[in-house]
Amino acid sequence: MGTEKVILVNDKDEQIGLMEKIEAHEKALLHRAFSVFVFNDKNELMIQQRALGKYHSPGLWTNTCCSHQREGESNIAAGKRRLMEEMGFTTDLKETISFIYRAPFDNGLTEHEYDHILVGYFNEDPKPNRHEVADWKWMSLEKIERDMEENPDDYTEWFKIIFDKYYKHIQQ
Repeated sequence: MGTEKVILVNDKDEQIGLMEKIEAHEKALLHRAFSVFVFNDKNELMIQQRALGKYHSPGLWTNTCCSHQREGESNIAAGKRRLMEEMGFTTDLKETISFIYRAPFDNGLTEHEYDHILVGYFNEDPKPNRHEVADWKWMSLEKIERDMEENPDDYTEWFKIIFDKYYKHIQQ
């Protein structure tokens, strides 16, 4: 498999090119991405702690999974693919909202993404890929929100942005 590429987009989510993932993050170019939120029957969100070897935000807590669509891949197909790669399961997903955000990191990389929020349901334990995920747990949105206020440095930037601006769109 070659180097992973991301889909460069304009502010209308129209594809304008492809670029190696690391280069797009070095140049802070807007590219397509998705964030998956999986809930159980208790209305708890499955969150993951990113593996310590990740190239940015290692060891931080975030939504169930996230990544980048491949060229020609739908948001739903990409979400299901990555859910299996990271968390070891798949489930039906639905698209909710999308938004643009920009988050610079201490290592010189910047996430500048047109992010699509996908929501699904699952009631079993995942089988996480330890190269991607250090830990996972179910938490209520209210508990996550409180913990985020008390321990903001424990969470990824995009997860904090989604909680701050788009909380009502991920509530069940």
